[in-house]
Amino acid sequence: METNKMKLITQALLFTPGPTPTPEYIRQAMAQPTLHHRTSAFESIFAAVRMHLHAMLQMPETLMLASSGTGAMEACIHTFSSHKILSINSGKFGERFGGIGRAIGREVIEIINEWDTPASLESIEQALMQHKDIECICLQICESAGGLAHPYKEIAALVKKYNQDIFVIADGITAMGVEHIDTTHIDALIGGSQKAFMLPPGLAFIGLSKQAIDFIEQYPKGYYFNLAKELKNQRKNTTAYTATTSIIIGVKAYFDMLVAHDLELTDIYQYSTNIAHATRQALQAIDLHIYPKTPANSMSVVDSIYAKDIIKILKARYNINVAGGQDRLKDKIFRINHMGYVPLHEIAFVINAIELTLQILGIRTFNAQANRIFFECLMNV
Repeated sequence: METNKMKLITQALLFTPGPTPTPEYIRQAMAQPTLHHRTSAFESIFAAVRMHLHAMLQMPETLMLASSGTGAMEACIHTFSSHKILSINSGKFGERFGGIGRAIGREVIEIINEWDTPASLESIEQALMQHKDIECICLQICESAGGLAHPYKEIAALVKKYNQDIFVIADGITAMGVEHIDTTHIDALIGGSQKAFMLPPGLAFIGLSKQAIDFIEQYPKGYYFNLAKELKNQRKNTTAYTATTSIIIGVKAYFDMLVAHDLELTDIYQYSTNIAHATRQALQAIDLHIYPKTPANSMSVVDSIYAKDIIKILKARYNINVAGGQDRLKDKIFRINHMGYVPLHEIAFVINAIELTLQILGIRTFNAQANRIFFECLMNV
């Protein structure tokens, strides 16, 4: 049967960096009859999820908001600043922090880099010295516009050494569940359900430091995104407003899966690291260029003049969905997801299809080099 007909009888592979595919066991859990959010049955589920999130983030408190990650970003800027923020902009989502700040009336001091370039400690130190009244710094752990990893640990430590009272807000939406996040100097760590947790969009997480908790309780702000009100309620295993009951049940199913298979979070982190490393090595072996100077493990990002054609052929001939670039990177990159549990046979198929696509485009002759390098890397870890 011809390839273009085969795709009609096979399920498309979703390899975009969010939303990620939702596995069957999570879909089954969320398909159970709806629970009312003001019942003891749901409160016990909520309590279990809170316990697991505390263990994952290693922070004193974790809040769950019925929102996308962007809502949590706005909640944090609104809560931890009143007039001036420092934003690291190395991509679309760093740009979003600045946009949120301006929209709610904050002065935004912005450090702007190319989208393949991480923030430098020197630029941050200079901004802090020039603007003594900065209240918080906002940055991505992984900037998913280009798959870039920032040196967030070093940045957070620098900020706290300079001024302990400056809040560090870290967008970990595409890092949470992919890697261990050092929260030693982070005050608000943001996550989202549709990435490594493999759930539908609609639930945001905020891990909080003791300093952040004390501030929230002393200076409550806002109505729906009132973190003091949420903190008070969620300590009782309920929410201030309607909870995303089905998605929270899905979060519990994710953690239950880890327990059932005797998996530690470190196992998931190591698996993600191995897959990301092997994928990058495989892509480079077929003469593709990895875009970011410091790649994150949540995705592999390739820049190519053929990016648009590669994405189109992967979809049309192999039923594989990968993501392109946004704004200045439109038609210049393609992004392959590594968040969540990505089965080996699926990522191997994607890598093989990319090499076949290069042959279709007349770029190189297919010789299965990419898959060979991919599995050799995995064997050597």
